[in-house]
Amino acid sequence: MLEPVKIASKRYPDIELKVIEGHFVTPNSHISHYMDMTTMKTRQKSAANIARAMAENYNATTVVDTIICMDGTEVIGAYLAQELTNGGIISKNTHQTMYVVSPEKDVTGQLIFRENNVFMAKDKNVLLIMGSVTTGKFLTNTINSINYYGGTVVGVSAIFSAVTKYRDMPICAVFTSADVPDYCSYAPEECALCKKGVRVDGLANSYGYSRV
Repeated sequence: MLEPVKIASKRYPDIELKVIEGHFVTPNSHISHYMDMTTMKTRQKSAANIARAMAENYNATTVVDTIICMDGTEVIGAYLAQELTNGGIISKNTHQTMYVVSPEKDVTGQLIFRENNVFMAKDKNVLLIMGSVTTGKFLTNTINSINYYGGTVVGVSAIFSAVTKYRDMPICAVFTSADVPDYCSYAPEECALCKKGVRVDGLANSYGYSRV
Protein backbone atom coordinates (compact mmCIF):
# COMPACT_ATOMS: atom_id res chain seq x y z
CA MET A 1 0.00 0.00 0.00
CA LEU A 2 1.27 3.48 -0.89
CA GLU A 3 1.59 5.43 2.34
CA PRO A 4 1.44 9.25 2.39
CA VAL A 5 4.01 11.28 4.31
CA LYS A 6 3.18 14.75 5.61
CA ILE A 7 5.64 17.49 4.67
CA ALA A 8 5.51 20.99 6.14
CA SER A 9 6.05 23.95 3.86
CA LYS A 10 9.38 25.74 4.35
CA ARG A 11 7.62 29.09 4.02
CA TYR A 12 4.45 28.16 5.94
CA PRO A 13 5.39 25.50 8.53
CA ASP A 14 1.80 25.26 9.85
CA ILE A 15 0.63 23.94 6.46
CA GLU A 16 1.31 20.29 5.64
CA LEU A 17 1.15 18.48 2.31
CA LYS A 18 0.53 14.75 1.98
CA VAL A 19 3.11 13.25 -0.38
CA ILE A 20 3.16 9.70 -1.75
CA GLU A 21 6.42 8.49 -3.29
CA GLY A 22 6.13 6.19 -6.28
CA HIS A 23 5.87 6.15 -10.05
CA PHE A 24 2.81 7.99 -11.32
CA VAL A 25 1.63 8.79 -14.82
CA THR A 26 -0.14 12.11 -15.41
CA PRO A 27 -1.67 13.40 -18.68
CA ASN A 28 1.57 15.24 -19.49
CA SER A 29 4.38 13.55 -17.58
CA HIS A 30 5.67 10.83 -15.29
CA ILE A 31 6.30 11.94 -11.71
CA SER A 32 8.11 10.48 -8.73
CA HIS A 33 5.69 11.78 -6.08
CA TYR A 34 1.93 12.23 -5.98
CA MET A 35 0.74 15.27 -4.01
CA ASP A 36 -2.48 14.47 -2.16
CA MET A 37 -4.28 17.82 -1.83
CA THR A 38 -7.73 16.45 -1.09
CA THR A 39 -8.16 17.94 2.38
CA MET A 40 -6.53 21.21 1.33
CA LYS A 41 -9.18 21.66 -1.33
CA THR A 42 -12.19 20.49 0.68
CA ARG A 43 -11.63 20.97 4.41
CA GLN A 44 -12.75 24.43 5.50
CA LYS A 45 -9.85 25.29 7.80
CA SER A 46 -7.20 23.85 5.48
CA ALA A 47 -8.59 25.73 2.47
CA ALA A 48 -8.66 28.96 4.47
CA ASN A 49 -5.02 28.48 5.51
CA ILE A 50 -3.93 27.89 1.92
CA ALA A 51 -5.85 30.99 0.78
CA ARG A 52 -4.22 33.08 3.50
CA ALA A 53 -0.77 31.94 2.39
CA MET A 54 -1.55 32.67 -1.26
CA ALA A 55 -2.89 36.14 -0.45
CA GLU A 56 0.47 37.19 1.02
CA ASN A 57 1.93 37.28 -2.49
CA TYR A 58 -0.28 40.13 -3.68
CA ASN A 59 -0.38 43.75 -2.59
CA ALA A 60 -2.96 46.49 -2.85
CA THR A 61 -1.64 47.66 -6.23
CA THR A 62 -2.82 44.42 -7.86
CA VAL A 63 -6.22 44.58 -9.57
CA VAL A 64 -8.18 41.31 -9.50
CA ASP A 65 -11.62 41.05 -11.09
CA THR A 66 -11.93 37.28 -11.38
CA ILE A 67 -10.36 34.29 -9.69
CA ILE A 68 -10.33 31.28 -12.00
CA CYS A 69 -10.02 28.00 -10.11
CA MET A 70 -8.51 24.89 -11.68
CA ASP A 71 -7.97 21.39 -10.28
CA GLY A 72 -10.88 21.57 -7.82
CA THR A 73 -9.65 24.65 -5.93
CA GLU A 74 -13.01 26.44 -5.76
CA VAL A 75 -13.19 26.46 -1.94
CA ILE A 76 -9.70 27.95 -1.78
CA GLY A 77 -10.74 30.48 -4.41
CA ALA A 78 -13.67 31.72 -2.33
CA TYR A 79 -11.47 32.19 0.73
CA LEU A 80 -8.77 33.84 -1.37
CA ALA A 81 -11.29 36.36 -2.72
CA GLN A 82 -12.19 37.23 0.86
CA GLU A 83 -8.53 37.50 1.93
CA LEU A 84 -7.65 39.75 -0.99
CA THR A 85 -10.69 41.96 -0.42
CA ASN A 86 -9.82 42.32 3.26
CA GLY A 87 -6.25 43.15 2.26
CA GLY A 88 -7.31 46.04 0.05
CA ILE A 89 -7.05 44.41 -3.38
CA ILE A 90 -9.33 46.34 -5.71
CA SER A 91 -11.61 45.17 -8.51
CA LYS A 92 -12.82 47.01 -11.60
CA ASN A 93 -16.18 45.25 -11.38
CA THR A 94 -19.04 47.71 -10.92
CA HIS A 95 -20.14 46.00 -7.71
CA GLN A 96 -16.56 46.06 -6.34
CA THR A 97 -16.38 42.34 -5.63
CA MET A 98 -14.61 39.45 -7.34
CA TYR A 99 -15.97 36.60 -9.39
CA VAL A 100 -14.85 33.06 -8.50
CA VAL A 101 -15.36 30.56 -11.31
CA SER A 102 -14.17 27.26 -12.76
CA PRO A 103 -14.37 26.95 -16.54
CA GLU A 104 -15.84 23.93 -18.25
CA LYS A 105 -13.63 21.46 -20.11
CA ASP A 106 -14.54 19.70 -23.34
CA VAL A 107 -13.55 16.11 -24.16
CA THR A 108 -10.12 17.26 -25.36
CA GLY A 109 -9.43 19.22 -22.18
CA GLN A 110 -9.97 22.59 -23.86
CA LEU A 111 -11.40 25.22 -21.50
CA ILE A 112 -14.82 26.64 -22.35
CA PHE A 113 -16.64 29.72 -21.07
CA ARG A 114 -20.31 29.52 -22.06
CA GLU A 115 -22.24 32.60 -23.17
CA ASN A 116 -23.70 33.08 -19.69
CA ASN A 117 -20.31 33.24 -17.94
CA VAL A 118 -17.85 34.49 -20.56
CA PHE A 119 -18.27 37.99 -19.05
CA MET A 120 -16.25 36.76 -16.05
CA ALA A 121 -13.22 36.36 -18.33
CA LYS A 122 -13.61 39.01 -21.03
CA ASP A 123 -11.72 42.22 -20.23
CA LYS A 124 -11.06 40.97 -16.68
CA ASN A 125 -7.87 40.89 -14.64
CA VAL A 126 -7.62 37.22 -13.73
CA LEU A 127 -5.87 35.54 -10.83
CA LEU A 128 -5.40 31.86 -11.66
CA ILE A 129 -5.30 29.13 -8.99
CA MET A 130 -3.79 25.73 -9.81
CA GLY A 131 -3.57 22.64 -7.64
CA SER A 132 -0.16 21.67 -9.01
CA VAL A 133 2.14 22.72 -11.82
CA THR A 134 4.61 20.06 -12.94
CA THR A 135 5.78 20.66 -16.52
CA GLY A 136 3.91 23.92 -17.09
CA LYS A 137 2.19 22.57 -20.21
CA PHE A 138 -1.33 22.57 -18.73
CA LEU A 139 -0.69 26.01 -17.24
CA THR A 140 0.30 27.35 -20.66
CA ASN A 141 -2.83 25.87 -22.26
CA THR A 142 -4.98 27.36 -19.50
CA ILE A 143 -3.53 30.85 -19.86
CA ASN A 144 -3.86 30.67 -23.65
CA SER A 145 -7.55 29.79 -23.22
CA ILE A 146 -8.12 32.69 -20.82
CA ASN A 147 -6.40 35.04 -23.27
CA TYR A 148 -8.62 33.69 -26.06
CA TYR A 149 -11.72 34.71 -24.12
CA GLY A 150 -10.31 38.20 -23.55
CA GLY A 151 -8.97 37.82 -20.02
CA THR A 152 -5.59 38.99 -18.75
CA VAL A 153 -3.81 36.78 -16.23
CA VAL A 154 -2.21 39.04 -13.59
CA GLY A 155 -1.06 36.28 -11.25
CA VAL A 156 -0.71 32.53 -10.84
CA SER A 157 -0.94 30.76 -7.48
CA ALA A 158 -0.52 27.03 -6.88
CA ILE A 159 -0.53 24.68 -3.93
CA PHE A 160 2.54 22.92 -5.39
CA SER A 161 4.70 23.94 -8.32
CA ALA A 162 7.88 22.48 -9.72
CA VAL A 163 8.03 25.49 -12.06
CA THR A 164 9.07 28.89 -10.71
CA LYS A 165 7.57 31.14 -13.36
CA TYR A 166 5.50 31.37 -16.53
CA ARG A 167 7.47 33.52 -18.97
CA ASP A 168 8.23 36.57 -16.78
CA MET A 169 5.38 35.95 -14.33
CA PRO A 170 6.31 34.27 -11.04
CA ILE A 171 4.26 31.28 -9.93
CA CYS A 172 3.44 31.84 -6.26
CA ALA A 173 3.36 28.37 -4.73
CA VAL A 174 2.80 27.32 -1.14
CA PHE A 175 4.96 24.22 -1.77
CA THR A 176 7.85 24.00 -4.24
CA SER A 177 10.43 21.40 -5.22
CA ALA A 178 12.52 22.63 -2.29
CA ASP A 179 9.88 21.16 0.03
CA VAL A 180 10.05 17.81 -1.79
CA PRO A 181 13.75 17.64 -2.76
CA ASP A 182 13.53 14.17 -4.36
CA TYR A 183 10.64 15.16 -6.61
CA CYS A 184 11.21 14.53 -10.32
CA SER A 185 9.03 15.08 -13.37
CA TYR A 186 9.84 13.48 -16.71
CA ALA A 187 8.53 13.63 -20.24
CA PRO A 188 6.93 10.21 -20.89
CA GLU A 189 9.57 9.22 -23.46
CA GLU A 190 12.41 10.29 -21.13
CA CYS A 191 11.20 8.83 -17.83
CA ALA A 192 14.17 7.65 -15.76
CA LEU A 193 11.88 5.42 -13.68
CA CYS A 194 10.67 3.61 -16.79
CA LYS A 195 14.23 3.18 -18.00
CA LYS A 196 15.12 1.58 -14.66
CA GLY A 197 12.18 -0.80 -14.99
CA VAL A 198 10.26 0.70 -12.05
CA ARG A 199 6.61 -0.33 -12.36
CA VAL A 200 3.91 2.32 -12.56
CA ASP A 201 2.03 2.65 -9.27
CA GLY A 202 -0.88 4.74 -10.46
CA LEU A 203 -2.51 7.06 -12.97
CA ALA A 204 -2.89 10.57 -11.58
CA ASN A 205 -4.73 13.75 -12.49
CA SER A 206 -6.32 16.69 -10.67
CA TYR A 207 -9.06 14.43 -9.26
CA GLY A 208 -6.67 11.99 -7.58
CA TYR A 209 -4.93 8.77 -8.54
CA SER A 210 -5.93 5.23 -9.34
CA ARG A 211 -3.63 2.29 -8.68
CA VAL A 212 -2.66 0.04 -11.58
